[in-house]
Amino acid sequence: MTAATHSATKSTSATGGGPAGYATADDAKAMLDRAVAALKGDPAGAIAQFNKPNGAFRDRDLYVFCADAGSGTVRAHPTLVGADVRTLIDKNGKAFGREMLAAARDGQIAKVNYVWPRVAGSDPIAKESFVTKVGAFICGVGYYK
Repeated sequence: MTAATHSATKSTSATGGGPAGYATADDAKAMLDRAVAALKGDPAGAIAQFNKPNGAFRDRDLYVFCADAGSGTVRAHPTLVGADVRTLIDKNGKAFGREMLAAARDGQIAKVNYVWPRVAGSDPIAKESFVTKVGAFICGVGYYK
């Protein structure tokens, strides 16, 4: 069983996450760990993998997002590639993109809380993302609370 297959079969845990079928905080952390390893091995290849809609870095409502740590340009995300992460503001006015850039550090994982739609066009709900810096990128994976 591959890591992606195993991850997809996990049940909801007590560490957060929505109803059965949605990812948890533990699932998000595990995906971020895999993403960091992929980035350290082949940054360009990892970014390409993160952007594949049905790839190994998509699991239920989880996906990896990355931005250039210098310019803020989003390099991996289901819908925001090319956007400036520094301009991302949630429905409540929180500049969470700037917070992610400021919080991300090599070898450390920070938490950033904000509201974001689970599905495009839906009402935003509470989300917590785990973010870190890997080389020239800040990357993260978030789960819905």
